[in-house]
Amino acid sequence: MNKAKPQSNLFSTVIWLILIALTVATFSIGEVGLSGKSTMLTLLAIAMIKSQMVANYLMALRQTRLLWRGIMFGYFVIVGGLIAIAYLMGQA
Repeated sequence: MNKAKPQSNLFSTVIWLILIALTVATFSIGEVGLSGKSTMLTLLAIAMIKSQMVANYLMALRQTRLLWRGIMFGYFVIVGGLIAIAYLMGQA
């Protein structure tokens, strides 16, 4: 059986607020019209943080085996890395 302690409403609300704040940050960066390598890497890092938070807390992978969390983390790193490589190759 599942012996994991359920998350409190306060904890879930804090996670949700962090995700909203990160979304607003990425939207604001886009609206200001910033561009360049550092901006792209910042946006990519924010997207990877958000995806990991969604996987851990909203998909409840935090209570699963390390294997499943590792698979998701590896997926995020590979996809994020490929996006960064494609962007940087396009800049050359």
